[in-house]
Amino acid sequence: MTEESELRLLPWVGPEGKPCYLSTNDGDGFMSRLADRIEADQLDAASKLLKHALQVLDHRTGDFNELPLLTAQLAAALGDVLRVATSRGMRLATPERL
Repeated sequence: MTEESELRLLPWVGPEGKPCYLSTNDGDGFMSRLADRIEADQLDAASKLLKHALQVLDHRTGDFNELPLLTAQLAAALGDVLRVATSRGMRLATPERL
């Protein structure tokens, strides 16, 4: 049986909203590369969204009528970033793995 610490938390959820995990020793396999690419896209999207949010809050662009949508988008992006951080943290080398 695979230990939970040997599983990679993927950057998406299953149909019922439950976490998806990958069990593989191949960090360069198709699913690992796909997860890496999606994580990079999620982090990039969050960075761009943060920049936009800061501009809106500084009254440089947009109007405050867009704040409900912006808040929802920021919450979703934060969830993605936390999932990426959790996944990467789980894969860090620990004394038991060295």
